[in-house]
Amino acid sequence: MEYRHLGKSGLEVSAIGLGANPFGNEVDAATAASIVHRALDLGVTYIDTADIYNSGVSEEHLGLALKGRRHEVVLGTKAAGAMGPGPNQQGASRKHLKEAIEASLRRLGTDYVDLYWIHHPDRGTPMDETMRTLDDLVRSGKTRYIGCSNYWDWEVCESIWTARSQHLTPFICVQPMYNLLYREIEQTTVPMCQAYGLGIVPYFPLAGGFLTGTYRRGVPPPAGTRGANRPTFARWTSERNWDVLEQLEQFTRARGRTVAELAIAWLLTRPCLSTIIAGADTVGHIEGNVKAAEWRLTEEELAEVDRITGP
Repeated sequence: MEYRHLGKSGLEVSAIGLGANPFGNEVDAATAASIVHRALDLGVTYIDTADIYNSGVSEEHLGLALKGRRHEVVLGTKAAGAMGPGPNQQGASRKHLKEAIEASLRRLGTDYVDLYWIHHPDRGTPMDETMRTLDDLVRSGKTRYIGCSNYWDWEVCESIWTARSQHLTPFICVQPMYNLLYREIEQTTVPMCQAYGLGIVPYFPLAGGFLTGTYRRGVPPPAGTRGANRPTFARWTSERNWDVLEQLEQFTRARGRTVAELAIAWLLTRPCLSTIIAGADTVGHIEGNVKAAEWRLTEEELAEVDRITGP
């Protein structure tokens, strides 16, 4: 397993991480434990979840799976999503974040997380309130590092300016959507991360499962798959994406590989890429992701992938 720094921090994580979004949905507690244990045995150290994943069940399953092995992982979770109907049960205010992290720690069965993410921007809360609260959480030992997800570039820059001007703990990484079908962040977000030393932790690295080879144009998704279970899967099924997928399948078939392996191996070549948090529904999925990291794409192969996937 390769290990990389999260941005310019001293924190190292496995290049292949584990996303726990399926835990509590497609994955029950026993299966979650087997996936987590296999991941740890393969050298995976970073595991990513969020309080809103299946209303906290993902964190609960992960906490149970990590009993006795918490010290082996760099554990990340997120807050800001709605955890109830009340006006203060979501967002990035001081009140909600302080309550949210305590609830996450209880579900995870730990007294700290290594990385605490703001899941999405809260434009109703001043940036300095959010950043100062996160700094408080770092100083109190509730989290070691902080990151942000789904922020616009200007919001990341505002957070950096706020942290610098008020001597607060800064974000060390960002978590945007990024995969072979969605490369828009290469225009502005990647250069920003290079300039400010931020790590990139992409979500939807397999485009919600679309890049796994499970699905076929014009054929209903197999029962029990994410494509069948999650309405959001339809976002990926454009004619353009089907065309790209079929070309990528030809590319990988000629090399004795799969599109899922390509999706992982290609992301690992991207600037500022710290770790990949593909979700796993089975032990085989995490094994496949780790194996994919062994593929070293040539310059010629990267150029061909650019030709196929370029906007």
